[in-house]
Amino acid sequence: MIKGDVEEIIMPKFSAISRERLESCDPRLQAVFNEVVKYFDCAILEGHRGQALQDLYFRQMKSKIKWPNGEHNSIPSKAVDAMPFPVNWKDTNRLCYFAGFIVGIADHMGIKIRWGKDWDGDRDLNDQTFNDGPHFEVVD
Repeated sequence: MIKGDVEEIIMPKFSAISRERLESCDPRLQAVFNEVVKYFDCAILEGHRGQALQDLYFRQMKSKIKWPNGEHNSIPSKAVDAMPFPVNWKDTNRLCYFAGFIVGIADHMGIKIRWGKDWDGDRDLNDQTFNDGPHFEVVD
């Protein structure tokens, strides 16, 4: 570095679409993910989910919950689907690393989060019958 040069530090930030999706979520989820994105670039895939999409996901077996009982169905949404950016659906190790980061940030903030690959919260990922890796929800 030449004396006097200023190294530019670029922090990750949400795209306009991710920001809009996150704004449909519970303020606790917004707080967690606004902190997460400072350190870990990510995309918000979904926040609030309307009836038509919930019904479709149920029919496709992408959800076990019927409208209006899903955490995504409330206003504000108590669930968010997020992935590390760039999104790579085949990289499950990176998703697990990302999820651990989210759960750790939430714990540090005093916010209880349930992850869709550890529904029972026992930190054993091998005892689940339904895996939804991008899914995170607040627990009241």
